[in-house]
Amino acid sequence: MHFWDMHKTITCYYEKLTRSVCDQYELTQMEYDILMFLYNNSQYKTAADIVKVRKSTKSHVSTSLKSLEDRGLVEKKQSEDNKKHIEIILLDSAQEIIQAGLNVQSEFVRNMFQGLTEEEMITCKSVFSKICNNAERCLINRC
Repeated sequence: MHFWDMHKTITCYYEKLTRSVCDQYELTQMEYDILMFLYNNSQYKTAADIVKVRKSTKSHVSTSLKSLEDRGLVEKKQSEDNKKHIEIILLDSAQEIIQAGLNVQSEFVRNMFQGLTEEEMITCKSVFSKICNNAERCLINRC
């Protein structure tokens, strides 16, 4: 199972890279992650989407969204049809942070795939996707 424990190394490296952006803009890791998630996944627009897809706790997402809203980086927009449906909108004021985050993400990907051939990268992504899909299925079906 050592292989599975090793994923923490990747997460730690990503958080180390993103620390500079978080420090510069006085963001928590969760606030940064939410901003980047919203930017990189425009099909997901609600707090419930963030909780579900990122496997985050409701309380952490709620607290972070409140902070981001207070800082004028996101806006909550209530649906006219369904008062319970509230979309999270990234505001233009978040673009500088997003750009810094994209630069860090590019560095992360470049460093993680360093030395891999194009074919190896494709294989790695495919295998990892299958593993994640299996884990998701097991979470839903309680394997």
